[in-house]
Parts: sequence; C-alpha cells; structure tokens
Amino acid sequence: MLFFYLFLLSAAASFLLTPLTIHFAKRLGFVDLPSRPHPAILHDKPIPRAGGLPVLVAILSALAILLFLGIIPLSKGFAGIVLAGLLVVGVGLIDDKYDLNPYIRLGTNVLAVCLVVGAGIGIASFTNPLGGQFFLDTWRVQFSLPEGLPLAGPHSILVWADLFALFWIVWIMNALNWSSGVDGQISGIAVIGFTILGLVSLRNLATDPLQLVPACLAFSSAGAYFGFLPFSFYPQKIMPGYGGSTLAGFLLATLSILSGAKLATAVLVLAVPLVDGLWAIIRRLIRGRSPVWGDKGHLHHQLLARGWSIPKIALFYYLISLFLGLAALELDSQGKLFAIVMVVVVILGLLITIGRQSYEKG
Repeated sequence: MLFFYLFLLSAAASFLLTPLTIHFAKRLGFVDLPSRPHPAILHDKPIPRAGGLPVLVAILSALAILLFLGIIPLSKGFAGIVLAGLLVVGVGLIDDKYDLNPYIRLGTNVLAVCLVVGAGIGIASFTNPLGGQFFLDTWRVQFSLPEGLPLAGPHSILVWADLFALFWIVWIMNALNWSSGVDGQISGIAVIGFTILGLVSLRNLATDPLQLVPACLAFSSAGAYFGFLPFSFYPQKIMPGYGGSTLAGFLLATLSILSGAKLATAVLVLAVPLVDGLWAIIRRLIRGRSPVWGDKGHLHHQLLARGWSIPKIALFYYLISLFLGLAALELDSQGKLFAIVMVVVVILGLLITIGRQSYEKG
C-alpha cells in the first residue's frame, strides 16, 4: 500500500501545483508562441511551458516525506539524482523562456548525468541474452572530493560502466524529448514507463532491499506525471517543456539502471520514441544536417500528416508502450532480445516507408 499512497500523494501534488504553474508561466513569459522559429510547432495559440517544475516539485515532495519518516535513506546516489533533476529542470526553465542552443542543452545533459555517475550510479554488468553476463567493471579509477563540496568523499569510477551509463541516460533523455511533440504524448509514456519499472523493483524487493528506493522513486514519478497529464492532454493547457520531457527521460534511464540494469525492459517500454529518435539522427545526417536540430519528420508528425488526430496519436503511443511494457514483465532475456529486434525492424520499416511516401508527395 505504501507505493499506492506514494503514487496518489505525488499525483495530487502535481495536479494542485500545475494550475499555479500555468498562471505564473503566463505572467512571467514562459510561453510557447506559434510564431517561434521552430519547424515542429503544431499549435496556433500561445501555450504556457515550464511543465517540468510542478512534476519535479511533486516528486521531491513525496520523497522528502519518505526521508523525514525514515522510510528511505539519504545516500550519495539519491543526492546525485536530486541534484541532476534540479539541473535538468532548471535548464529546462531557461530554455522555456529563452530557447537555448541545442548544443548547450546537450552539454547540460552530460553534466547532469555526470552528477549521477559521480554519485556511484553506473552499469557494472547486465545480462547477456545468449547466456551469462556482460561485465563493464574491469577498469576502475579511485579519487576523493574534499569536504564541503557536493558529493564529497571517496568515489570510484568504473570507466567503461560509467561511459555506458553516460551514453545510455543522455540518449534516453534526448529521445524522449524528441517524442513530446503532441499534447499529452510524453506524460502518458512516462506514467506507463515509471509504473513498469516500479513493478520490476517491487518484484525484486523481497530478495534485494536496495530496490526500495528505486520503487519509491518510480511510483512517485509515475504519480507526478499522472497528475500533470489532465493539463497536458489534448487540448493542452500547459506543455511539459524541455525540462518536463527531459526529466522523464533522465529518471526512466536512471531507474532502469537502479532496478537491476533492466535495460531491455526500458528499451521495450520506450521502443517507439527510441527507434524514432535513432531514425531522426540517421535521417538528419543523411541530409547533411546536425542531429540535434529539430525537424518535422518524427513519427507523430507523419501520422498527423496522414490525418490522425492528436488524441489518437497520443493513445497510439500509450497503447504500444503499455503492451510492450507488460510483455517485458513476462519475457525472459532471450524473449526480450527477440521482441526488441522485431519491434525495431517493424518501427524502422514503418518510419522509412512513410518517410519515403512523404518525400515522393512533397
């Protein structure tokens, strides 16, 4: 029952804080204008941004209560996640106001992930679907930060493990940000993703007490995005903004590590955004463009061009994420690998086909 109440608490906090955020976002100019020079804009009236703020405050409020009650401990890893989350949403708010250069945003993503990796969160090993384990802890560098600095004390860098974690988290952050193009899209995906990873942690909690913190973080995050969803769904009254969408990717990627390196589970739940993001990079490079600059070639844009409504597109993403997430809970490692290969082939084939049709028509 703890996790159900945690979900409700975080959802209630987000639901109550979002209208306040909408009010102050309008007053302070955190608004996305239709005239903004961005190729992926779909709305025709000003819409408040800054959606990452109520979501983060709701998550931190729920976790603060657990810390106060002594249910979860304060650790370096926990502190690293909080600091990184604050940085992600802080940069997101600046971007919501001033539209930062994508390379600056990417650099701050890397910095945020370095805070987490520096706090000891990395991928030391993960299951080989064909048998055994992949180990990434063979190269270790030890150092210590002086007292008085954030994350002070001894640290150990597992070079390959931390580099893999850095790539993994930054990739998920950007892929989910790119899949926040229509009303409610990212919020619903986040609710499903956090719930699936929370269930993974609960399944392992009986044998691994350390799964308590990931489970609490997962269900508080699911609740926060669930409380935000009514304001984000069509017709949206507020956008998640860069902070809200990137925070979702950051937390989902980090939780996939904390839940026991359940990378395949995360890939299945987020299969459509991840494959869409991969194809976006390939598509932009083929056209001689930088992969970080936005365009109107994502799957949700293609579906809109074919007459799909915005709610239908959001529900399509929800259903695919839910179906694949539930499947991931039942599949073994080999089953997940097979499912990932099949899903990647199908989605890439769909993206290439509709992209070619659009090119021929245009």
